[in-house]
Amino acid sequence: MHCTHGSRRSGSASGSNPAARHADALLAKLAGVETREAAAALKGSLVAVPREALPRLDEGEVYLGDLVGMTVVNRCGESLGEVAAVESFGAHPVLRVATEGGAERLVPFVPAVVDAVDRERGRVEVDWGLDY
Repeated sequence: MHCTHGSRRSGSASGSNPAARHADALLAKLAGVETREAAAALKGSLVAVPREALPRLDEGEVYLGDLVGMTVVNRCGESLGEVAAVESFGAHPVLRVATEGGAERLVPFVPAVVDAVDRERGRVEVDWGLDY
């Protein structure tokens, strides 16, 4: 870049560690959901897990939901807007970035584009131009 200036179900998680990592996924066991078939019937439902039940993040990791509300800034220091949502269209997550003027842009959340995520400063630094 050149710089010129669903449905809901209430319940609780079961077990002492209701959330665990498996490959690149996060698994959760819900109280009262004992079989694969019962779990399959809930596909597409909204499931919430208490934050304290989530696995600790390693250095450089971030929960995608934590990106919402962060400011997105490019390598030139220009603000692209604020992360309004993180979408999943298949290949990789995509940041839906809302500008102050109400426009939106989609920014791929991939290493080739995202330079850094600074959780403490609430900032995502990207290689992305204002005119993209």
